[in-house]
Amino acid sequence: MARDFTVIRDNAPPAFIPKGMVVAMGNFDGVHLGHRTVIDAALRMGTAHGKPPFAVTFEPHPRSYFSPNTPQFRLTDEAAKLRLLAGTGLSGAVVMTFDRRRAETSAQDFIHHDLIERLGISGIAVGYDFHFGKGRVGSPGLLVTEAPRLGIEVDVQAHVDIAERPVSSSAIRMALAEGQIDEATAMLGGPWFITGEVVHGEKRGRDLGYPTANIRLDKNCGLRHGIYAVRVGRDGQRFDGVASFGRRPTFDNGAPLLEVFLFDFKGDLYGSRLDVAFIAFLREELKFDGLDGLIRQMDGDSRRARAVLAASPGAFPKLGVAG
Repeated sequence: MARDFTVIRDNAPPAFIPKGMVVAMGNFDGVHLGHRTVIDAALRMGTAHGKPPFAVTFEPHPRSYFSPNTPQFRLTDEAAKLRLLAGTGLSGAVVMTFDRRRAETSAQDFIHHDLIERLGISGIAVGYDFHFGKGRVGSPGLLVTEAPRLGIEVDVQAHVDIAERPVSSSAIRMALAEGQIDEATAMLGGPWFITGEVVHGEKRGRDLGYPTANIRLDKNCGLRHGIYAVRVGRDGQRFDGVASFGRRPTFDNGAPLLEVFLFDFKGDLYGSRLDVAFIAFLREELKFDGLDGLIRQMDGDSRRARAVLAASPGAFPKLGVAG
């Protein structure tokens, strides 16, 4: 049976908040391997003290508040982040609204009012570089200094490196922008994925023998345009497939669109919500002079995608249910 995952928001009544919880605190965009060391520390702490382990995170992402006019490529929106957190073994997440009031709260007030008085935490795990409070004055060092007086345990996790490169959300964004899916997957600890609703398109794929499920991604998505081997989740089922993300230069150079062809699937997907996990980058987007050349290329892309996916039979993000 799946473990219940509780989401606590700003308007939650005190009786709804389990006192004595231990927390992993961070923005957790992507819930990558660096984040998971913080989460694992909270899980260990919770087990040692018999307290429920929760994540404390912020929505919208603080970058969106401080730089509202700067495009923000998020690895995970709020829903995806919570589903990933729910898959880690945590008991739940505290989602704090990041607004003007939060931005102007001092680090000391945040610790005392939000963490101690409201949540009643008994322990906290953070990454070495996590800062909080007005002016980002709050730091792991401040938490360590305050811990004895507050009677809480503090665990500060060091950075995580892969091939001598620090794991970070920004490094993963860069890898996705370059089509370096293997690198992004390694840092995430599993495939990067998106969730979206299937919408009506131009239905060209039907005429080409490749009917596709079309999904519009966030306008700030920085994924490299090209062809990908993908694994798709729908209502607990898994399907292998090949996908194109881009502007369709052979046809219209329109707005970026994700077009997913599911292997060995028949049925109507319109209105369905699909989880699409990106397993491998196959090639860049190309313009073809005629449909025959395009179809031959799509046949080759499908064969290559099938081979890649057959070699990675279990590749899919570990997701829980966040409610």
